[in-house]
Amino acid sequence: QVQLVESGGGSVQAGGSLRLSCAASGYTGRSNSMGWFRQSPGNEREGIASIYIRGGSTTDYEPSVKGRFTISRDNAKNTVYLQMNSLKPEDTAVYYCASGNIPDGGNRLAPMFYRTWGQGTQVTVSS
Repeated sequence: QVQLVESGGGSVQAGGSLRLSCAASGYTGRSNSMGWFRQSPGNEREGIASIYIRGGSTTDYEPSVKGRFTISRDNAKNTVYLQMNSLKPEDTAVYYCASGNIPDGGNRLAPMFYRTWGQGTQVTVSS
Protein backbone atom coordinates (compact mmCIF):
# COMPACT_ATOMS: atom_id res chain seq x y z
CA GLN A 1 0.00 0.00 0.00
CA VAL A 2 1.45 3.32 -1.10
CA GLN A 3 1.33 6.27 1.24
CA LEU A 4 1.91 9.83 0.06
CA VAL A 5 2.78 12.82 2.21
CA GLU A 6 2.86 16.33 0.79
CA SER A 7 4.79 19.23 2.24
CA GLY A 8 5.94 22.69 1.24
CA GLY A 9 2.69 24.59 1.06
CA GLY A 10 2.27 28.04 2.55
CA SER A 11 1.48 31.64 1.85
CA VAL A 12 3.29 33.74 -0.73
CA GLN A 13 2.75 36.97 -2.58
CA ALA A 14 1.93 37.04 -6.26
CA GLY A 15 5.02 36.51 -8.35
CA GLY A 16 6.65 34.38 -5.69
CA SER A 17 7.67 30.73 -5.70
CA LEU A 18 7.04 27.60 -3.69
CA ARG A 19 8.24 24.03 -4.02
CA LEU A 20 5.95 21.22 -3.01
CA SER A 21 7.25 17.77 -2.13
CA CYS A 22 5.47 14.45 -2.17
CA ALA A 23 7.21 11.62 -0.37
CA ALA A 24 6.06 8.12 -1.24
CA SER A 25 6.41 5.09 0.98
CA GLY A 26 5.32 1.54 0.50
CA TYR A 27 5.02 -0.48 -2.69
CA THR A 28 4.74 1.73 -5.78
CA GLY A 29 5.15 -1.03 -8.35
CA ARG A 30 1.59 -0.81 -9.62
CA SER A 31 1.83 2.88 -10.44
CA ASN A 32 3.26 4.29 -13.63
CA SER A 33 2.58 7.95 -12.96
CA MET A 34 2.59 10.54 -10.23
CA GLY A 35 0.49 13.66 -10.47
CA TRP A 36 -0.19 16.96 -8.78
CA PHE A 37 -3.74 18.18 -8.45
CA ARG A 38 -5.42 21.15 -6.85
CA GLN A 39 -8.84 22.05 -5.59
CA SER A 40 -10.20 25.41 -4.56
CA PRO A 41 -13.54 26.01 -2.83
CA GLY A 42 -16.49 25.40 -5.11
CA ASN A 43 -14.36 23.87 -7.83
CA GLU A 44 -13.63 20.33 -8.91
CA ARG A 45 -10.22 18.82 -8.34
CA GLU A 46 -8.09 19.45 -11.40
CA GLY A 47 -4.90 17.84 -12.59
CA ILE A 48 -2.09 20.29 -13.17
CA ALA A 49 1.04 18.20 -13.67
CA SER A 50 2.01 14.57 -14.07
CA ILE A 51 5.18 12.59 -14.57
CA TYR A 52 5.69 9.07 -15.86
CA ILE A 53 7.80 7.07 -13.43
CA ARG A 54 8.49 3.81 -15.30
CA GLY A 55 11.43 4.49 -17.58
CA GLY A 56 11.81 8.04 -18.79
CA SER A 57 10.13 11.07 -17.26
CA THR A 58 7.44 12.18 -19.66
CA THR A 59 5.57 15.12 -18.20
CA ASP A 60 2.21 16.73 -18.83
CA TYR A 61 0.91 20.11 -17.70
CA GLU A 62 -2.39 21.86 -17.54
CA PRO A 63 -2.18 24.89 -19.84
CA SER A 64 -2.60 27.49 -17.09
CA VAL A 65 0.55 26.28 -15.29
CA LYS A 66 2.72 25.29 -18.22
CA GLY A 67 5.87 27.37 -18.25
CA ARG A 68 5.43 28.34 -14.59
CA PHE A 69 5.31 24.97 -12.81
CA THR A 70 7.76 22.10 -13.13
CA ILE A 71 7.21 18.55 -11.95
CA SER A 72 10.25 16.40 -11.24
CA ARG A 73 11.21 13.30 -9.31
CA ASP A 74 14.07 11.96 -7.23
CA ASN A 75 13.97 8.18 -7.44
CA ALA A 76 16.54 7.72 -4.70
CA LYS A 77 14.31 9.64 -2.30
CA ASN A 78 11.02 8.32 -3.68
CA THR A 79 9.90 11.90 -3.89
CA VAL A 80 8.13 13.97 -6.50
CA TYR A 81 8.36 17.74 -6.53
CA LEU A 82 6.34 20.59 -7.93
CA GLN A 83 8.31 23.79 -8.40
CA MET A 84 5.87 26.66 -8.71
CA ASN A 85 7.10 29.99 -10.01
CA SER A 86 5.34 33.24 -10.93
CA LEU A 87 2.47 32.33 -8.65
CA LYS A 88 -0.85 34.06 -9.13
CA PRO A 89 -3.78 34.54 -6.75
CA GLU A 90 -5.79 32.11 -8.87
CA ASP A 91 -3.27 29.40 -7.95
CA THR A 92 -4.63 29.45 -4.40
CA ALA A 93 -5.92 25.97 -3.59
CA VAL A 94 -5.26 22.80 -1.67
CA TYR A 95 -2.65 20.85 -3.60
CA TYR A 96 -2.61 17.06 -3.64
CA CYS A 97 -0.21 14.52 -5.03
CA ALA A 98 -1.40 11.15 -6.21
CA SER A 99 -0.15 7.96 -7.78
CA GLY A 100 -1.85 5.92 -10.40
CA ASN A 101 -1.55 3.47 -13.26
CA ILE A 102 -2.61 5.37 -16.37
CA PRO A 103 -3.70 3.21 -19.32
CA ASP A 104 -2.17 3.76 -22.74
CA GLY A 105 -3.85 6.76 -24.28
CA GLY A 106 -5.31 7.84 -20.97
CA ASN A 107 -5.34 11.42 -19.81
CA ARG A 108 -2.52 11.66 -17.29
CA LEU A 109 -4.16 14.69 -15.69
CA ALA A 110 -7.49 12.99 -15.06
CA PRO A 111 -8.10 12.36 -11.36
CA MET A 112 -10.11 9.25 -12.19
CA PHE A 113 -6.96 7.29 -12.99
CA TYR A 114 -5.25 7.98 -9.67
CA ARG A 115 -5.87 5.62 -6.78
CA THR A 116 -3.69 6.83 -3.93
CA TRP A 117 -3.81 10.38 -2.64
CA GLY A 118 -1.96 12.45 -0.12
CA GLN A 119 -3.66 14.55 2.50
CA GLY A 120 -3.14 17.84 0.69
CA THR A 121 -1.24 21.01 1.44
CA GLN A 122 -2.62 24.55 1.31
CA VAL A 123 -1.12 27.11 -1.05
CA THR A 124 -2.29 30.70 -0.68
CA VAL A 125 -1.17 33.43 -3.07
CA SER A 126 -2.01 37.00 -2.15
CA SER A 127 -2.14 39.91 -4.55
